Amino acid sequence: MNLILIRREFLIAFRNRHEALNPLLFFVLVCLLFPLAVGPSSKLLSEISAGIIWTAILLATLMSLTNIFRSEYEDGTLELMVLANHSLIVLVIIKLLAHWTINILPLIVLSPIIASALGMTFIVEGTLLLTLLLGTPTLILIGAIVATLTLVIPQNGMLLALLVLPLYVPVLIFGTSAVDATASGLSAAGPIYLMAAILALSLTLSPLAIVSALKTGVSQ
Repeated sequence: MNLILIRREFLIAFRNRHEALNPLLFFVLVCLLFPLAVGPSSKLLSEISAGIIWTAILLATLMSLTNIFRSEYEDGTLELMVLANHSLIVLVIIKLLAHWTINILPLIVLSPIIASALGMTFIVEGTLLLTLLLGTPTLILIGAIVATLTLVIPQNGMLLALLVLPLYVPVLIFGTSAVDATASGLSAAGPIYLMAAILALSLTLSPLAIVSALKTGVSQ
């Protein structure tokens, strides 16, 4: 049953390829525009490269959040999912995992190329990848709660951004701090451990909150 659900998510993503490409194109464009805005100084670009990449991925993640559960809510599939005998929390985890894999994982794979273009060293790129692997699932888990709570509101993009962005600030700060620490020759263990703790807490609590929000939204 779970494999069928995973296959369904990837089939939907393939049929709506433009929605999956939007975050990727946005990420690339933002990273390309920063050098044009701040100038060609390689030293400056190297110093702010972590902030550029993390900010671009954060905004791309925010862009993709409006697609979570939206199509299922509009065509009535979400109501059937809530009423089905299958565990709703498993459905939510599969949905979020597929969303991260389709929309965010390509950005992480592309980030070392962008980082190299911005002057980031290979060792620092390793820390960047680690922080992205720890931080982006947290962004999805936190954002999905708010996206589900605002699901009943048409055109909820602006409200979603206003509610989610303050919650993303700690992940952004710890992610960039870890990369900057590595670039300065310091230990990045502290911020990385904090990001891992936030991810563990999000994995524990977010699916339960999303399930509760889904049941509330469907009942309205």
